[in-house]
Amino acid sequence: MRVHLPALPILTLILVALAWALGDLIGERTLPTLLLAYAPPLLWVLLCLPALAWAAWRRRGRGVALAALLLAAWGAGLFHWRPQQPGTLRVVTFNVLGGARTSPAGLGAALRALNADVILLQEARFHDPTFEARLRAALPAYRAVRAQEVMTLTRLPLLGTDTRPLPGLDRAALVTRLRWEGRPLTVVNAHPGATQVSAALHDPARLRRSRDLRAAQLDVLTALARATPGPLILGGDLNTPPRGPAYRALRQAVGPDAFQRAGRGPGWTYPGLRLRIDHQFSRDLCPARARVLSWTLSDHRPLLVEYRP
Repeated sequence: MRVHLPALPILTLILVALAWALGDLIGERTLPTLLLAYAPPLLWVLLCLPALAWAAWRRRGRGVALAALLLAAWGAGLFHWRPQQPGTLRVVTFNVLGGARTSPAGLGAALRALNADVILLQEARFHDPTFEARLRAALPAYRAVRAQEVMTLTRLPLLGTDTRPLPGLDRAALVTRLRWEGRPLTVVNAHPGATQVSAALHDPARLRRSRDLRAAQLDVLTALARATPGPLILGGDLNTPPRGPAYRALRQAVGPDAFQRAGRGPGWTYPGLRLRIDHQFSRDLCPARARVLSWTLSDHRPLLVEYRP
């Protein structure tokens, strides 16, 4: 059947718009839209290239094909740009992969060079039983506390700590109460489980179970945030792309996404899939600059945020 020439560009534009809308508005509530929400956003950019090439060749529908490409690139964060300025509170979050790709001295030196006031580490149940002690020795200016596989290090005055178990997976949220510039600051370090998107074809039940478990873990984090007064930072490998109801629930319970407010570019913290799943949300603080660092010490990259009062 002969297809009208602009049909492919128009269809591509509709598919890109629907994918972003359904992934963002419905997201984790159904399995098909969950896959849209968690798909690497560059897929939609690549989807636009055949339509753009076809439209250029046939000299029809080029504006529509270009609109689809621009929409996909915008959704992927390729046009994301925010003004930046230095901040007075530096917080970094980093999934360290159990130290599998670095040494205590190497990780300690890299973290020390950041001059961060608070360091949030995930997957910090290190493969080498001596790793943690040597890492602490490499960061003598910091006091370290941990809960399960998350560890928080800080050089700010430590007022207290608390642990909130997360359902399943032997995980917990680590709450530290600090003092910064004469006022209290609560920092929550968390690593909820990932949704097993890879099981979509061969084991949908596993995908559904991981989604429901993750939703229960996020319920704990949002309830904790709502019950915590005053300035608050919730950070970590949250295994959540910057779209969908789960992301919005975190943002509503805590406050703005620091990278969305003060970052530039797509901010891929998990470069293997070109995804931004490590975040810092804050309340009663102003994110002034947010950067994803190009380290190769893990399968994740660190997210460094500078805040102002």
